[in-house]
Amino acid sequence: MKSSNPVLGKAFNQPTTMRVDQLEQSYNAPAASSMRTGRMTIEDVVAKTGFLFTILVVVGALAWSANLGMGAVLIGFLGGFVLAMVISFSKNIKPGLVVAYAGLEGLALGTLSSYYESFYPGIVSQAVIGTVAAFAGVLVMYRNGTLRATPQFTRAVIGAAIGYFILGLVSLIASFFGVGQGYGFYGVSGLGLLLAVAGVGLASLFLVLDFDQIEKGVAAGVPEKESWRASFGLMVTVVWLYLEVLRLISILRNDR
Repeated sequence: MKSSNPVLGKAFNQPTTMRVDQLEQSYNAPAASSMRTGRMTIEDVVAKTGFLFTILVVVGALAWSANLGMGAVLIGFLGGFVLAMVISFSKNIKPGLVVAYAGLEGLALGTLSSYYESFYPGIVSQAVIGTVAAFAGVLVMYRNGTLRATPQFTRAVIGAAIGYFILGLVSLIASFFGVGQGYGFYGVSGLGLLLAVAGVGLASLFLVLDFDQIEKGVAAGVPEKESWRASFGLMVTVVWLYLEVLRLISILRNDR
């Protein structure tokens, strides 16, 4: 069919076979990647998250084998905290800072894990399995719609996290004065177990918020570089989850 409209003429006056061939070519073309669109994809986040955890594990393994002292733990966590604040509040994401954060966390976790392993043989493998299981379980429940980051859910989780950190600070201050040590304050029946269980639960629920933000970012077509920020946020939560699982197992094994 021909068109008398001079604007549409070139499009509508082409032979039908040509238009069909062009349509088939567009359907058969590979899906646009982030390199072509400049937008963040799930694949970007997965790849960068895997890269960051590879750095964390490699540095952690080196720190473990070097048998460093608790000073390395402080350097790793304090340095990681400073970088986390910079990354979180920076308007433009800097991949180098995210990579440096992964390295500092690897230094801290490798040293701390070695310390725990010396007191509780096998605890690190148990904590890793527990962390992976929690991550996989939350991901499955998020994908099937059991867990969703609704506004009510988000407010409840953030509110609980604030209460958790306040209680944790009180517990830390009390420990310096020896308060509660004779009353199961850190044992199975004490505040230590309560904090550890709450920490594992909260860190797991924060994964839902991370998944939701990643999904929304992809849907909104944010720049590809933002996949570094998404991977960073996911790493922060997983590291927190691992530490809480490690602490929970140590408390349970200590009170057997």
